[in-house]
Amino acid sequence: MAGPLTALRVRFTPDSEQTPRDTRPPGRRRGARGRGKRKRTGIRRFFTWRKLLAYVAGLCALLTGAFTVLYYSIDIPKANAQAKAQSNVYKFSDGKILARTGEINREMVTLDRVPTGVQHAFVAAENKSFYKDSGVDPMGILRGLVNTATGKGTQGGSTITQQYVKNYYLSQEQTATRKIKELVISLKVDQRNSKEDILAGYLNTSYFGRVAYGVQAAARAYYDKDVDDLTVEEGAYLAALVQAPSQYDWAVASPKAKRLVTRRWNYVLDNMVDMHWLDPAERKRMRFPVPVAPEPAPGLGGQAGYLVDAARNELIASGVSEQELAAGGWTITLNVDPAKQRALEETMHQGLDGSAKGKRARADAAATQGGAVSVDPRNGRIVALYGGRDYTRHYLSNATRGDYQVGPVFEPVSTAASLDAKMRDGATAGGLPEVKRTAGALGMETDGGGFATKESVGLGLMGSSPLRMAGVYASFDHEGKRVTPSIVKSARRGDETAGPPKAVGDRAIAPAAAQLITRSLIEDGGATAVRAVKRPSAGKGGISDDKRAAWYVGYTPDLVTAVALFGEDAKKRKQIPLTDARVQRVAELWSHYTGQALGDAPPAWFDFGPGPGAVPVPRQTGPTGR
Repeated sequence: MAGPLTALRVRFTPDSEQTPRDTRPPGRRRGARGRGKRKRTGIRRFFTWRKLLAYVAGLCALLTGAFTVLYYSIDIPKANAQAKAQSNVYKFSDGKILARTGEINREMVTLDRVPTGVQHAFVAAENKSFYKDSGVDPMGILRGLVNTATGKGTQGGSTITQQYVKNYYLSQEQTATRKIKELVISLKVDQRNSKEDILAGYLNTSYFGRVAYGVQAAARAYYDKDVDDLTVEEGAYLAALVQAPSQYDWAVASPKAKRLVTRRWNYVLDNMVDMHWLDPAERKRMRFPVPVAPEPAPGLGGQAGYLVDAARNELIASGVSEQELAAGGWTITLNVDPAKQRALEETMHQGLDGSAKGKRARADAAATQGGAVSVDPRNGRIVALYGGRDYTRHYLSNATRGDYQVGPVFEPVSTAASLDAKMRDGATAGGLPEVKRTAGALGMETDGGGFATKESVGLGLMGSSPLRMAGVYASFDHEGKRVTPSIVKSARRGDETAGPPKAVGDRAIAPAAAQLITRSLIEDGGATAVRAVKRPSAGKGGISDDKRAAWYVGYTPDLVTAVALFGEDAKKRKQIPLTDARVQRVAELWSHYTGQALGDAPPAWFDFGPGPGAVPVPRQTGPTGR
């Protein structure tokens, strides 16, 4: 009996060469599923779920340790010093000083002077969780670090505490190091200071534009009153303004910017309702409080203020923050040529006021504003700019304002759209979308009205500025490549440099289309002008449909100048029809300036080929163009 049992045990021992029979169904046997578990090889062996969790835990521990070290190694510094703010120096292209700016306008106030509704407006605009948070928004900081590292912008979703720390203790530079310091110091400041102290510090250090630091200076600059007397509506506007002071200043805001700041003003008030700080019925009765006209900074009379403003706006658009620029210490050299600037000023002054005789002529001169911009089409440099009679008397620059209709000077853009569409796609004509696309590619603002119907496009009902129209015609002159006029040559502060992007950009229209436009403009607007300036030229002039603007935009191969006259009520600052709306009047201003600016320089010639896609146009063979 022992024999069979022993044999049975031997048969099923693990060391036996024989194995028990697999009784599972064929589809479930190991042979059908593969030969057991495969061993991971290569990079896969490092990425099991357990190992990934271990990596994440290790990374969190490492970051926590690093943050702990930073927390104890970074102390709250002394106040930065905006208090040590320096002047900015603006120079002409030849190095001569144009102006100095940078005087700080600030009056510190205690929080009890700021009406509670105004305090709530700022919290509703910037940081609804201010009274509950620990001084930081982790997701906002992470977003800011990512945006800074990837070059996608400087918006970081900072809390009021973080903005106060940045303004009072740190600098405005957008670096990862500064962001980390801001985070650590904000946590410490929130632990050390009361929310009331932090809010007061934020209100006293924020920049509001118009050279106003702090809510008291802003109340005086925008509403000509002390902060104690601000209404909730006015406080909501100032709270909305902090996001982009230069862009949202109602006195100089474009139609698009006015829509944006009005939308943000409504956002602030709606947030106040959500936070139960404002009664819904009272909110419905509120109307936007238009600020008072600004008082220009001293020392910027004549054209200096217009030139400085144009340079500031260009630097801000290129990424320099308003706070950083206002802190001073910059040496900013402009592309403006003193001789050409002088020639443009004298021409515009003579055309606007010099010939005025008698009561009616003087009234006409007082109701007419002029703006002009002159650009080198080869590199986009603004060599001269005229913003108005005097910056201290007319704060809004006529060179950069875009609220007057362009009228017939838009016709070449429509023609360019049709030509470009035909050359690119074989289309017979460019429809409204193509016209709008081409206008945008050439540098015009297309968000406003004027592009809705064929009739509005045909009449040129869209608004634009002499600056933008000079860029459009410079693009025609530069073989269809987009030219964005630039006034800043260089900007330096110590080792730091800043400046606008390259003025000559990508191709906006085909070279052949640009050549055809130039040819048509030589025949259309250049015949009379060429005799006046004694050199080849092309141009287009016209009166807007509402008779409120007269334009002439003309160019030689080496100089593009847009000149415009605008009708404006001198007291109400409202648009009115021109009393002397003649194309010849503005064309003569262009001719006189161009002749003075180019002087005895040898004439340059338009080059229409040879080359791929070139248009055969007879060369102008003499100084008269005949």
